[in-house]
Amino acid sequence: MKIFLTNTQQLGNAKAFLIKQVLAAAAKQQGDEVVAEANQADLIIALGSTPNNSALQGKKLFLAEVENAFNAPEATLKQAQAEAVEYQQAENKSAVQNAPDFSNQTKNIVAVTACPTGVAHTFMSAEAIAEYAKKQGWNVKVETRGQVGSSNIISPEDVANADLVFIAADIDVDLSKFEGKPMYRTSTGLALKKTAQEFEKAFKEAKIYTGANAAKVQASEESTGERKGLYKHLMTGVSHMLPLVVAGGLLIAISFMFDIEAFKDPNIAGGLPKALMDIGGGAAFHLMIAVFAGYVAFSIADRPGLAVGLIGGMLATTAGAGILGGIIAGLLAGYVVKFLNQAIQLPASLSSLKPILILPLLGSAIVGLVMIYLINPPVKGLMDALVEWLNTMGQSNALLLGAVLGAMMCVDMGGPVNKAAYTFGTGLIASGVYTPMAAVMAAGMVPPIGMAIATLLARKKFTANQRDAGKASFVLGLCFISEGALPFVAADPVRVIVSSIIGGAVAGAISLGLSIGLQAPHGGLFVIPFVTQPLMYLAAIAIGAALTGVIYAVIKPKLTEK
Repeated sequence: MKIFLTNTQQLGNAKAFLIKQVLAAAAKQQGDEVVAEANQADLIIALGSTPNNSALQGKKLFLAEVENAFNAPEATLKQAQAEAVEYQQAENKSAVQNAPDFSNQTKNIVAVTACPTGVAHTFMSAEAIAEYAKKQGWNVKVETRGQVGSSNIISPEDVANADLVFIAADIDVDLSKFEGKPMYRTSTGLALKKTAQEFEKAFKEAKIYTGANAAKVQASEESTGERKGLYKHLMTGVSHMLPLVVAGGLLIAISFMFDIEAFKDPNIAGGLPKALMDIGGGAAFHLMIAVFAGYVAFSIADRPGLAVGLIGGMLATTAGAGILGGIIAGLLAGYVVKFLNQAIQLPASLSSLKPILILPLLGSAIVGLVMIYLINPPVKGLMDALVEWLNTMGQSNALLLGAVLGAMMCVDMGGPVNKAAYTFGTGLIASGVYTPMAAVMAAGMVPPIGMAIATLLARKKFTANQRDAGKASFVLGLCFISEGALPFVAADPVRVIVSSIIGGAVAGAISLGLSIGLQAPHGGLFVIPFVTQPLMYLAAIAIGAALTGVIYAVIKPKLTEK
């Protein structure tokens, strides 16, 4: 007899896996076979409640208790064969997998938000979702997955009561606890700027989420023009790399405060500068590319890709291939492991060997050899040439590069163009080039501060709410949160973006033209003491922000009388 096992109860991944393993082993001893697809089975055993799946129509179904299935698998199988009844799906739910029922007036919404830095977009999109849902009279709970971990965590009871799971994430997040619920996935940017539109699409396009279809969902996302797929994988790597860069950069900067070469002498200050350099540069910076590559691979191939990506990233680091090598290593590891996972098919009794032995072994060997013999030598040469050019570029080139990076930071306020410039600056920190990062941060602070200045210069052109938003925008700008300008972008996108690009380009050009360096990729005002020329850096930010504020104050139209 062919048996299909399905889980409809909230279980941990490990427990669900173990129960299925013991049932599969017991079935094999009795001469039965556990199959991977429901349409191949003669008997369905469900752990928990009755599943709602049209593919089970006409099959024999038995509801098994979790503890009995784990402790007495043979007895459970015999009971299933004797007591299974024909599965009948309720007519009014026959299309549940394609069209979840959202007809009830009071909806229960659970949502998850996550962005690469785990700061601005994560919490701003969460606020937008919560406010919109409450205005509609819905019950809502939003779980934020930021750099400090998960907050306002959605419980199993919340999941059970939910009519819709709304995921606004730019990075890969674990969604296993939402299995069996209608789910809609979008970006934090769309959830923030076009909340109503995204909820309207959610109620039309939500699909039942299952672990089995997660790979299909990802493949579908990668085939579209949406900001998912490759962008999501890279941003997952950036998100996990950032804490290492921040901690390492600041520790190195503190070491330099004793003297620029104090870390070379273990006798200075009891060896503290050297210890700080060992922690920041020797440990944190040495790990950052490996962690980046590991989590890029994790985003593509899930946990089996993590170890392979870490190994590939470390090989890139030790070879001097820098962030370019890390990007290639992460993508290569992810797709190699994903291919191996799909290509290697094992019987159920041996399937546990794949994630812990076969995939790490083959993946590491393939990726490692490719990195050593094919990738690292040319990429190291390219990185060396780039670093040499950045360190020796003339004044005109520095001004041009600073302007380009500054303009990119202000194009989409936390979007893909902004993140491309940010990743460029952050990645070069590992190669010992700190000037692009300073230009990137200076420019990123310009739009929100500039909007605050505009609300002061042209008060009559702004509503009371916009003037209040300007105050909040100023504080966010000081913290290097470009998204503080988003309320103004939403109201007047072209004028705000144009004025921000001009100011950001000027701030970036001044910073890079003066060769100002910064080893911390985040922090805004709080890390300015660690830049190489703090006063000139503040001047660059102030000039750029003032220029943006003045331009927007002039070009913004007057408020129309109603």
